[in-house]
Order: sequence, then C-alpha cells, then structure tokens
Amino acid sequence: MPEGSIRFLDLAAQHAAIRDELRTAVDAVFATQQFVLGPTVERFENALAAHVGSAAAVGVASGTDALYLALRASGVGPGDAVVTSPFSFVASASAIARTGARPYFVDVEPTSFNLDPQRARRWLTGACRRDGERLRAPGGETVRALLPVHLFGRPCAMDALAAIAREHALVLIEDAAQAIGARLDGAGGYAGTFGRFGCLSFYPTKNLGGAGDGGAVLCADAEDAAVVRSLARHGADGGPYRHAALGLASRLDALQAAVLGVKLPHVEDWNRARRRHARRYGRLFTALGPETRVETPGIVPGHVFHQYVIRVPDRDRVRAALAADGIETQVYYPIPLHLQPCFADLGYRAGDLPEAERASATALALPLYPELDDAAAERVVAAVRRAVGSARA
Repeated sequence: MPEGSIRFLDLAAQHAAIRDELRTAVDAVFATQQFVLGPTVERFENALAAHVGSAAAVGVASGTDALYLALRASGVGPGDAVVTSPFSFVASASAIARTGARPYFVDVEPTSFNLDPQRARRWLTGACRRDGERLRAPGGETVRALLPVHLFGRPCAMDALAAIAREHALVLIEDAAQAIGARLDGAGGYAGTFGRFGCLSFYPTKNLGGAGDGGAVLCADAEDAAVVRSLARHGADGGPYRHAALGLASRLDALQAAVLGVKLPHVEDWNRARRRHARRYGRLFTALGPETRVETPGIVPGHVFHQYVIRVPDRDRVRAALAADGIETQVYYPIPLHLQPCFADLGYRAGDLPEAERASATALALPLYPELDDAAAERVVAAVRRAVGSARA
C-alpha cells in the first residue's frame, strides 16, 4: 500500500511482538518431526478447552470442517433441515448442504446482524408442522438443528435461542468462527459453549489466527468429542485400519497448534484492545451527530469486534472514497446466502429476507485490530464523514 495508508488489518504488527516465542514453538515441532496430531496438538486442545470452559476441544483442518463435523456428529444428514442465518460467510450454510441436509434461512436482527430469535420461533411454529415427534420443515424435511452465527464477534441472544432449541428438541450448534473470547452479556459463558457443539476458525485473520488454516469443535460432552475425532480421522473407530463411518481427513497440524498455543494466552488482551478501539470509534462517530447517517454497532458487553461494521448510505461510493483517501475497508457480505447462486435451488427470491438484504447493501467494515493507533481511528472517522457527506450531495 502507498505510504501513509491505513491497512484494514496488520498481522505483521502482531507477529513482531511474539516472533521469538513463535520461532521457539515451531522449532520444537521440527525437533520432534511429529507434524500430524501428537502431543503439541493435544496440549493446545486441552488449553483451548480449559480457556473457554468446554468439556473438550477437537482440532480440525478449518472452521468449515468444524461446522461439517459438528453437524455429522449430531446425526444431521439427508432428509433433515437446519435453521441458520442468511447473513454470514458461505460456510455456515454450505456445511449443512454438504451433509445432505437443507439449510433454511431465518432473517437477522437489524442491530446485531445475528439470527433473530423471535423470527426463528415464528418460523418454527408457523411455517413448520408437527408430525408425531418430528417437526417438519415446509419442504417435508425433519428439522434437526439450529445453527446461529456469532457474527463479527458479537454473541447471539443465546438464552433465547437455547430455549427455542429445547422447546423443539433441536441440536444447538454455534458458529463461533468469528467470536473466540466473546461472552454472553460480557460475563457469562463463552460463545461456542452454550450448545452441544461450538465451531471455531483459526484462519489467520481471526482474533486467534494461525499461520495457515485450522479450526476446532468445542464439545459439551466427551462422548461427542470422540465421535468428532473419529469422523475427522476417516471414521476410524480405534482398530487398525478399521473405519466405522465415512469420515474425512481433517486434522489440525502440529505446526498450527504450536502457533496457536503461543497466541492463546494473548487473545484476551487482544480482545480488550479491540473493544477499546471500538469504544473510541463509537465516541468519534457520536461526536459527529446524527446528520452523518452512520449506524454504528454500539458497545455490547462481550463483543470481541472481529470486525467493526458500520452501516452507511450509498455504501459502495463511500468505500471508494475511503480507498481514495488511502483507507482499506471490506464488505462482509455483499450477497446474502439465500441469494447466492449456489443456493438458487432452494427457491429464495429478493425481498424474502429484507434485513439480511439491507445489511448486505449497507454494511462496511472499518480497520480494527489490536495494534491500531488512535490517530488512525480519528483519520478513518473523518474520512467517513467526508465520504458520507459527498455521497449525500
């Protein structure tokens, strides 16, 4: 980027602070030559489970695999339906489809971008029908699971969603890929530990990111963890070259576990820094007054601000103006899942889920990472003010 530009994310700054620790940890793996599974992975899994308070954590190859394996371990498959959010990365729904089940989308809350519990309850009680012990989706599938997404690091309304899951005997699977360290109401349990399974991603840009891909399944029960481990190892059941189910090869590499093991003790401090920057953004935007027409995410206890996402009118023009000012931004997500070409066969149309569609048209992610300096935040907000003003004109 040109000198003086503000990057959307600066991973090099994080690396510089822990470079020596990382080199020591990686060298230790090379000394053992145990690159797949082994004690380094086990130590990280145990540390992660202890950190968030889950019964077990199973390291896998990616956050996408974490979702797929949690669904498979829940028994979700062909003929089933899973309720999820239409405003998320495609993996939240593609993992459902990969099991042979059908994703059904319920609209999001306008302020949090997360799955709306009231809309979910209305859909389950209004659009679905009882068939004995089963709840049938409109297409005739058996509704098996509820899969909320803690989007951008903001925890969902888990008390309400958990109550819905209990009421309808649904498996609750949390997509916490963007929300490690997020806590309900700021002091409750961690995102990913309210349901039967919680799914994490360690993609390098995440709040806890590796030096490549990786993920984990948080399990509320040790027996479920054993099922996930088996499925992630080609369905192996303990005997030599004996496979009880059709699984896949999805293992967290020891090198990634070593990197993540160094970073895990820092994640709470990094999340505090993210919240501090978010508060500063909030104060700066508030000082501009309502005439700027910028909607901010607000400060919610427990939010770890994987992204700081505002809503602005004429978003694409505003983004272009910021780029001209040397400020990187990102759009998450320009096409809601129900309108993605890969889900065209589900039959959704524009207008079906208006809140998700409005979010896709107005949401803009601003630079935010632990090492962001105050001057940069001030410059970003000033540029947004100018850009929104020019777009209005």
